[in-house]
Amino acid sequence: MKKAYLPILAITILAFFFFPSCQRNEKMTAGQKKLKVVATLFPLYDFARQVGREKIEVNLLLPPGVEAHAFEPRPADIKRIQDSDIFLFTNKLMEPWVGGLLKGIDTTGFNIVDTSKGITLLQRTDNHGDEERAHADESGNADPHIWLDLSNAMRMVDMIASQFIVKDPRDKDFYAKNADEYKKKLEELDKKYKNTLSYCRNRVIVHAGHFAFGYLTKRYGITYVSAYKGFSPDAEPTPRRLVEITKTVRKYGVNYIYYEELAAPRVANVIAKETGCGLLLLHGAHNVTREEMESGVTFISLMEKNLENLKAGLQCR
Repeated sequence: MKKAYLPILAITILAFFFFPSCQRNEKMTAGQKKLKVVATLFPLYDFARQVGREKIEVNLLLPPGVEAHAFEPRPADIKRIQDSDIFLFTNKLMEPWVGGLLKGIDTTGFNIVDTSKGITLLQRTDNHGDEERAHADESGNADPHIWLDLSNAMRMVDMIASQFIVKDPRDKDFYAKNADEYKKKLEELDKKYKNTLSYCRNRVIVHAGHFAFGYLTKRYGITYVSAYKGFSPDAEPTPRRLVEITKTVRKYGVNYIYYEELAAPRVANVIAKETGCGLLLLHGAHNVTREEMESGVTFISLMEKNLENLKAGLQCR
């Protein structure tokens, strides 16, 4: 009879240790459930991962190397958005396809976040690079590249953190602390930009890319001249515009032409050949290449490199 009790005793002992362990694992799994976040552009993707860290799973909607203005979402992208907890986009002018996409799907399962909320957009005028602040309209003249003003970037970080807290209020202190730490880094970078760009021999940027740096140049008091009249890289500059740019280069003694990321610098090469200028990259951070992504590039590291190139091109102390 004693032998008959041995298997039962063994099972009881195993159950005592095993089942609490299972319960602990179940609780751990539930506790480790991450917020699923989809971000349209690289700045939003990077802001999200800085704020959410290990508590979120963030996906960049744009494949590496794809130009933001030319992007068209695929069925797999739409499914990714629907399966998310939070969908981050910049604004309706930067991603005009978002409105149509969201009308065609069930949006009840996730939060839709327009990160430009509360930010006044720059509106481009026709005087070749001088901008004035105005509310956006539907004319296509409003500049959607809001993240390139670092004060706007800080507001976007706050917006993202607030949405994480809405979805995961239990970890509100975690998100708020990370957002504050990251904003301090952005503030330090902003001060570095102000200090560096305050003492430059030249204060005119000639950019042979689409009109993207109005916010940055406005913030630091630099004249911005773009070869492209619009915000889309498809709007090729006219021969007359290239002649105007060449005259501007010579008038202000510009030594470098800036070109944009993810696009062949054909226009920059034409202007450089005509004027004898050198070439420098000015990265808009819309998206990054696969190599940049694999190397761990961040929004701040891109902006630090931009400052180095601005310092060289504008001959700053």
